[in-house]
Amino acid sequence: MVKFETSRFGSLEVPEDRIIRFPVGLLGFPQLNRYVLIDYKDTPLKWLQSVEDPEVAFIVTDPKTIAGEGTITLGDDIVRFLQIDREDDLAVLLMLRVDGDKVIANFRGPLAINSSRMLGVQAVIDRA
Repeated sequence: MVKFETSRFGSLEVPEDRIIRFPVGLLGFPQLNRYVLIDYKDTPLKWLQSVEDPEVAFIVTDPKTIAGEGTITLGDDIVRFLQIDREDDLAVLLMLRVDGDKVIANFRGPLAINSSRMLGVQAVIDRA
């Protein structure tokens, strides 16, 4: 078990196998490599909470809840990096932010996670 503090949820203790490793961090947070997903009430939203910094947490959701099927296409380099063997092991999440009365989803920087290896990366999608 890994015990850590958070500013939103207080003290948490989670099994080591629930921690998602992001070896290169997330954009703007390269030094933070370990996160845990926390369900947000009874919604399709989740919190991606840093294990290493109690102040860092992001609201995330499955892109299908916002835009339906086929909205995100990841490159082969992402699949190789994550060591995806089965398509079912790949989970994609979008980071959300609140700007006034709007909720904005980051489709250009989705999170890709190998759920069997608990390995993740933030992709950068160039829609030139």
